[in-house]
Amino acid sequence: MAERPSGRAADEMRKVSLEPGFAKHAEGSCLVRFGDTHVLCCASLDERVPPWLRNQGRGWVTAEYGMLPRSTHTRTDREAARGRQSGRTQEIQRLIGRALRAVTRLEDMGERQIRLDCDVLQADGGTRTAAITGAWVALHYAFAHMRAKKLIETMPLHDHVAAISCGIYKGAAVLDLDYAEDSNAGADANFVLTGTGGIVEVQVTAEDVAFSRAELDRLLDLATGAVGDLVGLQKQAIGEG
Repeated sequence: MAERPSGRAADEMRKVSLEPGFAKHAEGSCLVRFGDTHVLCCASLDERVPPWLRNQGRGWVTAEYGMLPRSTHTRTDREAARGRQSGRTQEIQRLIGRALRAVTRLEDMGERQIRLDCDVLQADGGTRTAAITGAWVALHYAFAHMRAKKLIETMPLHDHVAAISCGIYKGAAVLDLDYAEDSNAGADANFVLTGTGGIVEVQVTAEDVAFSRAELDRLLDLATGAVGDLVGLQKQAIGEG
């Protein structure tokens, strides 16, 4: 295959780090770095659920996502200044929420809500996958806080969830695309997988020509191995590694 811009092997992720406790005031937080993509994930506890969930005896986990004005090469106006969120922002924050709820027993939360704020400090591709991976750590610490305060009896998380991007770059399946690859990929995919191998969501699009079933299987294989490594990093971040 042609050399990747970063010089990485096809199955090599960027350097990943998960730094829990980054935000002093949040019930749970994690600064996640995938190479030059940096996302701050903060979990906040709300003692109320959305109105449509009241009196049902279960909680809710949701997410908000945003990119800081200078997280990219040129300044982008804050969406609050524009008066509305972009379709991309809405799609990504819904994805993060779905991913986290897939591994949470909502009935174990009581009628409480946890909001995950995922703010992109610096973007170099894969911001949504980094956000999901870091948000899980922040959510874990928020639940640990709730247990310490005796608000809940058991840990509502029943599995890990993490995400990674893959793609077809110059005809080859590669793992963890940075911006240089993502902007020139023939196909771009995001895989959201659980620690036990379950599939939460797969987003894959051909940007040039259609790809084959064999190529899709190769991308899934790359993602499965990478998520296993990310789960290992999550375990270290929560002191179980």
